[in-house]
Amino acid sequence: MTYSIAILGASGYTGAELIRLIAGHPSIEIKALGAFSKAGQTVAQVYPHLRHLDLPPMVPFSDIDWAGIDLCFCALPHKTSQEVISGLPRDLKIVDLSADFRLRDPDEYQKWYGNAHSAVEMQREAVYGLTEFYRDEITNARLVAGTGCNAATGQFALRPLIASGVIDIDEIVLDLKAAVSGAGRALKENLLHAELSEGYHAYALGSTHRHQGEFDQEFSKVAGRDVRIQFQPHLIPANRGILGTAYVRGEALAVHETLVAAYADEVFVEVLPFGEAPSTRHIRGSNFCHIGVAADRLPGRTIVVAALDNLTKGSSGQALQNANLMLGIEETEGLMMAPLFP
Repeated sequence: MTYSIAILGASGYTGAELIRLIAGHPSIEIKALGAFSKAGQTVAQVYPHLRHLDLPPMVPFSDIDWAGIDLCFCALPHKTSQEVISGLPRDLKIVDLSADFRLRDPDEYQKWYGNAHSAVEMQREAVYGLTEFYRDEITNARLVAGTGCNAATGQFALRPLIASGVIDIDEIVLDLKAAVSGAGRALKENLLHAELSEGYHAYALGSTHRHQGEFDQEFSKVAGRDVRIQFQPHLIPANRGILGTAYVRGEALAVHETLVAAYADEVFVEVLPFGEAPSTRHIRGSNFCHIGVAADRLPGRTIVVAALDNLTKGSSGQALQNANLMLGIEETEGLMMAPLFP
């Protein structure tokens, strides 16, 4: 059986990544592509690397005929996404890649994103899209909220450790390096080549990054009590990839064994042999996450490192993984491509 899908926000990086992934999917067909500023253009004009694909043109959202569309990916900015999704057919399955439905508490959403949520009922309905931990809920969901890419990286490294109690949850430091595509395709002065290349810098100092809200929500849920980690992101002059390094208090071998057991049956999460470190170059363009564990020189301290591609496993690949579950397709379909190297 072939399912028909639409992508709203098809001209952005995550939209392009969705097109790339779905192009090789045997059970999903792209029927509509919605865009704002690029409406009226072909995919070949917007993304020449996809010119070989036979795809519909990008059109305004109002021109899309939703009859026969089984699922919609919304790759839109926060705030815009909730407004658009509120107007979509109620029987339509939706995977949202924005931040609008990730936080369950409307007050928390307003705190981190600076505006009141305009679709609170749908916010309560949404299932958090970290596939490996919400698989059953996602399978039966109508609306799935994709995670933040930074939030996904940190959770893959830390979530099983918090749940098992092998680390001190009051002493967690997460230092994260993120590639520039995570900031989106819109023109920004600080992302110009001359201002970004040949260096990297910390941003959102003092745990003011919006993905911190996801860490607060999810880690506290897992622990059954309030958990607040120390988190600092950095922007690196690379196109793709996230490398998150967590510093925790806990015995390294126990930490490694816990992660190995937690992900033993997970196709897309690979825990490396003890002492090995992952690299963003080894997961580039794939839906895989690599995790490494090493003992610190300080007794009882451990270093956990996670690497994933922010556009794939951190966003569009995760979205397709969730869509597969929602449509009753094999979860790995269209996602087993090997990473790009070099």
